[in-house]
Amino acid sequence: MLPSPPQPSITPATDWRPRWSWLLAIVLLAGCASSPHRREPTYTTSHSSLADLPARAPSAASAGTANDVLFRAIALVGTPYKWGGNTPESGFDCSGLVDYIYRNAADILLPHSSREMAAMDTRKVKRMTDLASGDLVFFGSGRSISHVGVYVGKGRFVHAPNSGGTVRLDDIDGPYWRDHFEYGRRLLD
Repeated sequence: MLPSPPQPSITPATDWRPRWSWLLAIVLLAGCASSPHRREPTYTTSHSSLADLPARAPSAASAGTANDVLFRAIALVGTPYKWGGNTPESGFDCSGLVDYIYRNAADILLPHSSREMAAMDTRKVKRMTDLASGDLVFFGSGRSISHVGVYVGKGRFVHAPNSGGTVRLDDIDGPYWRDHFEYGRRLLD
């Protein structure tokens, strides 16, 4: 009998898996990093001085509706800004966003512009510390209203701030917003 030829060494299957899984992880991460994303703000931590205040809700009778408004508002974070826009598909401007939220979550139709919304005959909230979740918040300069958003509580509000941006969650007492806050309007009570 002839001696058998030397057998090639076979690397056990477990030796190649760590290398391939490592390579696969890199390829997947690279793919994620290069895919297009909507720009979204980081809003996991709040720097608002109002964040430590107890959450304030509107009356108990409207608490469920207020929750619907808040969930709808936060779900729209990241939607592109579009002047005159009033749907998630077309994008939003500030008043289009607020109208969409209230129309779909509370069955309340609002005027078209932030100035008209500010002029509604509803309870006016003059201080940030008195705002309740779901209140409309208005910004401007010298009594001229130019922007509106929805207060979500803990010093944060959802709004569609500017062209090229997206709907986002911001501190209401941040440097710009604090200086331009005019008042809030309570629709849910």
